[in-house]
Amino acid sequence: MNTRKKVVVLFGESGAGKSSVINLIAGQNVARTSSSPQRCTMRWEEYDISFGGASYQVFDTIGLEDPQLGIKEYLECVESAYRLTKELDSRGGIDLLLFCIRAGRMPATLQSNYRLFHEFLCEKKVPIVLAITGLEREQRMEDWWEREYRAFKKYEIKGHACITAADGLDGRHKVLYEESRVTIRRLVEQFAADGQKQAWEGGDNLFVSLMRKLKQLLSGSSHLTRKELVPFLMKRCGMSKDTAKQLANMIKQD
Repeated sequence: MNTRKKVVVLFGESGAGKSSVINLIAGQNVARTSSSPQRCTMRWEEYDISFGGASYQVFDTIGLEDPQLGIKEYLECVESAYRLTKELDSRGGIDLLLFCIRAGRMPATLQSNYRLFHEFLCEKKVPIVLAITGLEREQRMEDWWEREYRAFKKYEIKGHACITAADGLDGRHKVLYEESRVTIRRLVEQFAADGQKQAWEGGDNLFVSLMRKLKQLLSGSSHLTRKELVPFLMKRCGMSKDTAKQLANMIKQD
């Protein structure tokens, strides 16, 4: 076994089947699945998974649920993702981003989720791959990608896996489930670290860079004033008052 565990960050909307994908990769039920929607959670879950002679730390985290989130709610989601990124930096970096979406619905937040994790938090330095779930009714699961791939041409997606993560089915669906495990594991094996000498680690100016671009993702106007943003940033992100003021100015500038 390799001594260093490769770090995989899994993200996507609620209902995309992220927990089920983790169970599929692990080959056992390690993640609790839920059908209840959540707009944003301030926590993430970590799972140690081994297969193919390598060990992985898989982090199940949040995605942006609603394109009409206000700036305060958006900052809570961004802050959670940022805290995870900083935590993983201290452990040696991130090897792979695994973006999970469900077939049959192209979420309005697909682009903002992609940009948040791939462009802003990881500065395009971490390979990103796509897991498309809910394909157990396809005659051939890869048919979905052959129909829909054009929608993803503008994204820097390194690879994809068309899968079903629905366990407990029988007959043909059980065969597809086992086939999906092989497919998703192969994807992770191939692109984790993607030939890099070491996993990417964020720089000191990561959050400053993120906040400069944050308003590009926001819909509508914010009702928070600069004075309200400063204590919010100090409390949520543990930053100094001067830094919080600087970021508040960046966010609120015209």
